[in-house]
Amino acid sequence: MEGRRWLRARLADAELPSRMDGAGNVYGTLRGTSDSGRTVLVGSHLDTVPCAGALDGGLGVLVGLECLRRIKESGQRTERTIELVAFSDEEGRFGGMFGSQAAVGSVTPETLEYYSDLEGCTLAEAMRRCGLDPLRALDATLDPNDIDAYLELHIEQGPVLDNLRKPVGIVENITGLFKWLIRIRGTANHAGTTPMSMRQDAFMGLADFAHEIPRILEENGSELSRATIGTAQILPGAPNTVPGLVELTIDVRDTSAEVLEDLGEAFHRALSAIARRRKLMFDYDVQSVIQPTACHPDIVSLVEDTASELGLDYHRMPSGAAHDAQIMAQLTRVGMIFVPSKDGQSHSPAEWTAWSDIEAGANLALHSLFKMAS
Repeated sequence: MEGRRWLRARLADAELPSRMDGAGNVYGTLRGTSDSGRTVLVGSHLDTVPCAGALDGGLGVLVGLECLRRIKESGQRTERTIELVAFSDEEGRFGGMFGSQAAVGSVTPETLEYYSDLEGCTLAEAMRRCGLDPLRALDATLDPNDIDAYLELHIEQGPVLDNLRKPVGIVENITGLFKWLIRIRGTANHAGTTPMSMRQDAFMGLADFAHEIPRILEENGSELSRATIGTAQILPGAPNTVPGLVELTIDVRDTSAEVLEDLGEAFHRALSAIARRRKLMFDYDVQSVIQPTACHPDIVSLVEDTASELGLDYHRMPSGAAHDAQIMAQLTRVGMIFVPSKDGQSHSPAEWTAWSDIEAGANLALHSLFKMAS
């Protein structure tokens, strides 16, 4: 909320009107010359993950802010109105992509009460604590007839551009993903008196499942497939007790919807086989599903042509991370610009991008945005 207040203060300093919708998304507006022209959006998200760096999401918002300020300062006018947007909860405290999902109209009253963080606080509760009416998020939907395109600059969050020594990347498609919360249930028992052959050890089910990941990716995935067990909790959590319950998350990604479907089925089969072999039970909740998305070819071409005009050495590439852009693709044409992440680091205090690369990406965003709005 403090970040939102800061952003609106900077927009006010630049004499750019701003508003915050019911989902906590902040918009800043640079009016175009045409009252009938559709709006071009530019932006990203303000939030990041715990113990992260400074650039994930926030850089795209600041670049969008600077683009609006620079065009206004130059005295040039665009036909279409340009709006900066800073989305809420992209990273997933409450499932992820909340702000952009609200903008495209996919948030429901059930969404607000169902999604919760690791401490059990629901999205609706968190909004009320911040003085927001959760049901107003249902009014945050944008009219697709009013929006012409969406452009997002983001750090790559991977090593490709840094290894290639390229200052900018032009995104062609964005990965899809599914995230499961899995519970493997066995029987808690004494560690000293329970023979190894008679145990129903939930942790051994987790261990077997983790070892299945490379095989499943090789047999059912593609070179762009990723699968990660990011959290695991062993219960009851005593050194002298055979684990009776393990809760874990798995995050699975690919740029193909068909491959993601195959991977989901393969992971389900693996869990079933492990449960039978070790006399365990399992169940899982689907925490999020995001479909793979292609950036619009017209915007990809426009950004590529602009990079050539600016003399920038660019690389066309997929995005292995999910972004608000793929949600906004349900509403309008989207495009993305990447800048390098030093040593491929992100979601980490080591996250950094050279100022020269930030300048190159920001200039590419500025000139591309001006063309899109003209």
